[in-house]
Amino acid sequence: MVSWIISRLVVLVFGTLYPAYSSYKAVKSKDVKEYVKWMMYWIIFALFTAVEVFTDMFLCWIPFYYELKIAFVVWLLSPYTKGSSVLYRKFVHPTLSSKEKDIDEYICQAKDKSYDTLVHFGRKGLNVAATAAVMAATKSQGVLSDRLRSFSMQDLSSYESDSVNTGPGTTTQPAAAQHRTRAMMRSKSESYNKGEQT
Repeated sequence: MVSWIISRLVVLVFGTLYPAYSSYKAVKSKDVKEYVKWMMYWIIFALFTAVEVFTDMFLCWIPFYYELKIAFVVWLLSPYTKGSSVLYRKFVHPTLSSKEKDIDEYICQAKDKSYDTLVHFGRKGLNVAATAAVMAATKSQGVLSDRLRSFSMQDLSSYESDSVNTGPGTTTQPAAAQHRTRAMMRSKSESYNKGEQT
């Protein structure tokens, strides 16, 4: 466990942070030689990081595995060994040069497929959202119309006639008419609620 923590720290500090700062210095100074040096390093380090995911799962039982990783990162960075430059020039550059057209074609196909997939799932998502919105609107409209249907025209006309019968110039209903109208509306509402529950 201690070896793992130390290797993570060394890779973070010497494998990532120091090269990032050195790359910044190369960009700032606009020195082409430094650009090339650090670009080769980052290509090798990206490959190392990709391979490390699998080696950490399957080879961590090897004695001194984490110490070997630390030594490898130091070897990549060392100005004496120029490890990243050696690996890039001897292995990576020739391999990528011979497979460059195939890789570019594969990347184009992957971009096209990912765009098509994104459009396909985007359309599906919009269809699902539209269907859900229509269903919610339909359901709420049905509930509203059912509520309105529960009051018959006779109920509304009797309510109107009660308020008209109070006499000219008065806007309030007599207590008996108000009570009868409220009772009628309450019974209609209760019968509707009972119908909903069943």
